[in-house]
Amino acid sequence: MSVDLPLPVLTPNDFASDQDVRWCPGCGDYSILAQMKKVMPTLGLPKEKIVFISGIGCSSRFPYYMNTYGMHSIHGRAPAVATGLKTCRPDLQVWVITGDGDGLSIGGNHLMHAIRRNMDLNIVLFNNRIYGLTKGQYSPTSPAGKKTKSTPMGSIDNPLHPLSIAIGAEATFVARSIDTNIKHLAETLKRAADHRGTAFVEVYQNCNVFNDGAWNYAKDRNTKADTTLELEHGKPLIFGKDRDKGIRLNGLEPEVVQLGSGIAEDDLLFHDERSHEPSLAYLLSRMRYEDGYPEPIGVFRAVEKPKYDDMINDQIEEATKAHGIGDLEKLFNAGETWEVE
Repeated sequence: MSVDLPLPVLTPNDFASDQDVRWCPGCGDYSILAQMKKVMPTLGLPKEKIVFISGIGCSSRFPYYMNTYGMHSIHGRAPAVATGLKTCRPDLQVWVITGDGDGLSIGGNHLMHAIRRNMDLNIVLFNNRIYGLTKGQYSPTSPAGKKTKSTPMGSIDNPLHPLSIAIGAEATFVARSIDTNIKHLAETLKRAADHRGTAFVEVYQNCNVFNDGAWNYAKDRNTKADTTLELEHGKPLIFGKDRDKGIRLNGLEPEVVQLGSGIAEDDLLFHDERSHEPSLAYLLSRMRYEDGYPEPIGVFRAVEKPKYDDMINDQIEEATKAHGIGDLEKLFNAGETWEVE
């Protein structure tokens, strides 16, 4: 007779591996790693039930630094590897760690299909708007006009916006946080872990060597109250140092308004992260600092839908009941076979 023993009480240090962390001093990745290690003990899972899978890039060294199972896989393919693992081992909690280059360039197609299937994965995309590991080429999220080693006259590509892509693929959980906002980041990662289905989290992360200060407007303590907007479900979109500004709709366009002088909180747009209609979340994902808006952080969308991994295992069970356990050798020699002479 087996006896379920209580889990040992784990601490963040229990999730730290014995590997030397080889990120540049001052890299924003350190903060994300620290918050992840803080969140892990709160999940109530043994370490052997947690897996981190990454692609290629600075962020993708992440699995080395976690004392869990993990795989440093191939460029852009982490969602595909994670999909296979989660399908075969639904008892595992699987995290995908990727960057703006890895996830949105060579891996864009893999990322999109993992999201639209609603695999039970937690995908964390580190967005520093540059290829850091290969020393400073422009990435899919670099702003137009960005001068780098590969765009000496300025990028002429329109940048991708990760959350717009995730919501366009109808991700069931979509959130954004910032590497230096450690309390907010930890809470966001915890919410992602608790979600059942694809949780997609974008983290504004600084590359202090090749793109230092890319997100300064959202980090500077003197400006961030006016340049960011913290989303709270069921509450109006209010921001500003004195919380005296808000967002309301003018037709289908959001506009920044000053509270008072005839404009009350009830006139503002209210956040509904549980709306199954993704249009509001998509509208929020389009609000950019360079267009005069505060950039939302927090949970944009959190809805429930059937999970791919559940559905495919239900189909396998149904097929097994109907046809018995499969025979691979028999399958190889079934149907139309022929010999080439």
